[in-house]
Amino acid sequence: MIRVQDNDFDIGAEIAALTAGRTDIGAIVTFTGTVRDTAQGAPITEMTLEHYPGMTETELERIEAEARARWPLQASLIVHRYGTLKPGDSIVLVITASAHRHAAFEAAEFLMDYLKTRAPFWKKEAGPEGARWVDARESDDRANERWRRPAKAAE
Repeated sequence: MIRVQDNDFDIGAEIAALTAGRTDIGAIVTFTGTVRDTAQGAPITEMTLEHYPGMTETELERIEAEARARWPLQASLIVHRYGTLKPGDSIVLVITASAHRHAAFEAAEFLMDYLKTRAPFWKKEAGPEGARWVDARESDDRANERWRRPAKAAE
């Protein structure tokens, strides 16, 4: 399941809703990304996230389906915010649930590496020195490269 929204999310409530009534889940992995107050040594007062409605949801649904094909997940969720956010605000939530931890951890990493490098969101950071669009980082691209190999079977 995916959602792209401007309002905040409640991590505990999202986990509870995703796993309600499920007794086949043995591992739940969550990742929450938040806005930092600095970037490249400069203070940040706000971050604006933009997306292209329709295209963004389609892409997130595609990558979530790929994660489900690669790992035996019982449930998964991606919630990504857009709009203007302040330091400390939540940006993204990824939850993966599986019978075993290995699959849940790897699927969560896969989804986050995709979100950092390929998801159709554009970030602009603003601070006392002005605003600038954020470029992709080479380190994020390198992290994403490992997923070009087929996933190993989880036990």
